Amino acid sequence: MTIKLGYQIPKFSDDNGVERLFPTVLTQAQEADDAGFDAVFVMDHFYQLPMLGAHDQPMLEAYTALGALATATKNVQLGTLVTGNTYRNPTLLAKAITTLDVVSAGRAVLGIGTGWFELEHEQLGFDFGTFTERFNKLGEALQIILPMLAGERPTFSGEYYRTTDAVANPRYRDHIPLLIGGSGEKKTIPLAAQHFDHLNLITSFDQLPHKLDVVRRRCEEIDRDPATLETSTLLTVIVDEKGTVDALPEAIRGNTVIGSPEAIADQIKTNVFDAGVDGIIFNLPFYVPGVLADVAAAVKKVMPN
Repeated sequence: MTIKLGYQIPKFSDDNGVERLFPTVLTQAQEADDAGFDAVFVMDHFYQLPMLGAHDQPMLEAYTALGALATATKNVQLGTLVTGNTYRNPTLLAKAITTLDVVSAGRAVLGIGTGWFELEHEQLGFDFGTFTERFNKLGEALQIILPMLAGERPTFSGEYYRTTDAVANPRYRDHIPLLIGGSGEKKTIPLAAQHFDHLNLITSFDQLPHKLDVVRRRCEEIDRDPATLETSTLLTVIVDEKGTVDALPEAIRGNTVIGSPEAIADQIKTNVFDAGVDGIIFNLPFYVPGVLADVAAAVKKVMPN
């Protein structure tokens, strides 16, 4: 698994009519594919997030959308950033991700986390619980999902989930890459060190060196080579030749880059690659055709080998 350059689509718009909504998503995924991105991600939410818009704005169901994107792209890996574990039974999620891997001919990535958007849970009838309960649910879910992805047939009885000889068939690969997002030092990073191939650090640029040090120590504690846990960070890109970070709201300055594609690449090199992070996954608040290719070309020039 390699994700040095990923693209996240966090927002869908039907300003031009719902019939244009998915074609716009498709255009972005195909441009990322043609521009040499390693992966394309969608969010696993049913409602729009409060920092991006009203909750009743358009939001596609993730795995249905990814299945459609799989048939229209050739090279990019496809996944969620990240799946909310609370939204699906673990066996259903194992079936969804193995199906996506078959449909995409081996390009699925399983991004997974605890789930956090309380309004979705309340209005759609999902149990929310405490953070500890959600994290314990994720731990149980992994005891079911990971064996199923490996072709095993787990029988499991826990506090939240149970299975009997559970099967996921067909499978395209013996191992689907596993990604987790977050930067919690007590739970998320240790879990990443234990089970995952990729950790997407969701934190401000100034915190990245410290978080990478925690990653290194947590890996060494369990005798894992830290180099085997690939890292990236999630950031927002605004292509604006005259824009500066200082003009942005303070709440988003910590992980946003702005300027020309070349200026954006320089900021990413300084803030991310020079800190030791392996890659980036970024979203665009304002997409226009061609901008993904322009940013990708600039970033590849400063990307470590």
